[in-house]
Amino acid sequence: MRAAVLGSGSFGTALANTLAINCAQVRVWGRDADAVAAINTRHENPGYLPGIPLSDRVRATGELSEALDGAELVVLAIPSQATREVMNRTLPWIPQHVPIVCVSKGIENGSLMTMTQLLEDCLPEEVHPYLAILSGPSFAKELAQRMPTVVTIASRWDKVAVRVQKALQTESFRAYTSTDVVGVEMGGALKNCIAIAAGISDGLGFGHNARAALITRGLAEITRIAVRQGANPITLAGLSGMGDLVLTCTGDLSRNRRVGVELGQGRPLKDILGEMNQVAEGVKTAKSARDLSEKTGVELPICAQVYAIMYEGKDPKRAVVELMTRAPKAES
Repeated sequence: MRAAVLGSGSFGTALANTLAINCAQVRVWGRDADAVAAINTRHENPGYLPGIPLSDRVRATGELSEALDGAELVVLAIPSQATREVMNRTLPWIPQHVPIVCVSKGIENGSLMTMTQLLEDCLPEEVHPYLAILSGPSFAKELAQRMPTVVTIASRWDKVAVRVQKALQTESFRAYTSTDVVGVEMGGALKNCIAIAAGISDGLGFGHNARAALITRGLAEITRIAVRQGANPITLAGLSGMGDLVLTCTGDLSRNRRVGVELGQGRPLKDILGEMNQVAEGVKTAKSARDLSEKTGVELPICAQVYAIMYEGKDPKRAVVELMTRAPKAES
């Protein structure tokens, strides 16, 4: 099998290295000429995964046509807000009858489309049955280091999810399949907003009680909006819901949690983002979460406070007070 990975960031590179175990050739497309050159000459991506060797089967290119030529599996590892632009460019070379797996975790600003909805909006109808989503608790660095990692692959056509599952299964990487695309996508996208909230709590110096409450109530609001969109609530108790939420809210490798910690310590958002070389998806997804809440009438109180802190300059301590003093009610 020949695979193509669009996106040469940390997760795209780590997943390409995983695919190389079962695939004869993996082509990585990237915009960064230095990263492309390093992957080809040094078998390393020093900007994102320094010191981690890449398989000889992984090759990089700056040309979409070259990356997609003859691909039997396509992985999209592009930041969610850039996915539409890149996919519009790929139209002349999109292979037919081939699984297209998106690993981006976000909701497009403005359209409020999930990644599957966005891809269906961009790509020809005959491609739609082959779309899949990969999500779950998976830091790129640990994946690249061959540490045990377990994820979910969701597709409306179960046969596609199984094909992707077989391509990715290794001694250290395990995937479960699902047909609940909406649940897997919503869990993966909105957990980033909750992770920013957990980071803010840590940055304010709060303890384990507060973090546990944020994770639990965060899952409650993610589940509410996901079910309204058609998800199965059981999905949100799985890898792409609770699993990914716990990882992103507690792990030191979490970019979204790191943004939150610095916000809680009083740093401006633009300064925090200016020092990062990777995307924290929750920053822009918070806008979509706020808009989706207003559109559907589903309350997302934690996401709303995260939005207000980042985009309206709200004092994080004031946000905590407002969350704690909301009208008392039953848990369920």
